[in-house]
Amino acid sequence: MHIAFGYIRVSTKEQNLDRQLEALRRYVTDEKYIYSDKASGKDMEREGFQNMLKAMRTGDTLFIKSIDRLGRNKAQIKDYLEEFKKNGISVKILDMPTTMQEHPEGQKWVLDMINSILIEVYTSLAQQERETLLQRQSEGIAAAKANGKHLGRPVLELPKEWRHSYGQWKKGEIKTVEFMDIVNMKKSTFYKKLNTFEKSL
Repeated sequence: MHIAFGYIRVSTKEQNLDRQLEALRRYVTDEKYIYSDKASGKDMEREGFQNMLKAMRTGDTLFIKSIDRLGRNKAQIKDYLEEFKKNGISVKILDMPTTMQEHPEGQKWVLDMINSILIEVYTSLAQQERETLLQRQSEGIAAAKANGKHLGRPVLELPKEWRHSYGQWKKGEIKTVEFMDIVNMKKSTFYKKLNTFEKSL
């Protein structure tokens, strides 16, 4: 028995899968065959995607909303599409109507050729979009640093007694427990700050 599979993905845990799920329900009647990930598209080692690959067999069909749901790395997407084709698994992309068409007898090669061209264009666009996003993030971080802004978690300042007490501790003049007492820190916080401080030396 051939099975219709579906794959849906969003990049972050905060994003919602419902829109893609609703679109696929028309083609994948049993939702246990719809696999999902809330993960970046930069690589293909995503749990849901890999589990789906293990479950698929020759003659099955995979439905996805758009090509970039598979990922944003052009070379890897193309490798997997070739793998699907070699294993006799059809890939239907809802946003690419030609992939949804049934081919007339003897004319499958025409649709294959059209789909190959479209997939080449779409995967190139998906990768370009990712590279542009990364470049913008990098430029934004550089601009923020140039303006003296700190990005990420705020850094906790060390107590004013820290440096003097650290010097004493290193010389063996005070014990670790005394050091923690002087700077008023719990064990876990103390060792985190100590680690960060020593890396900055």
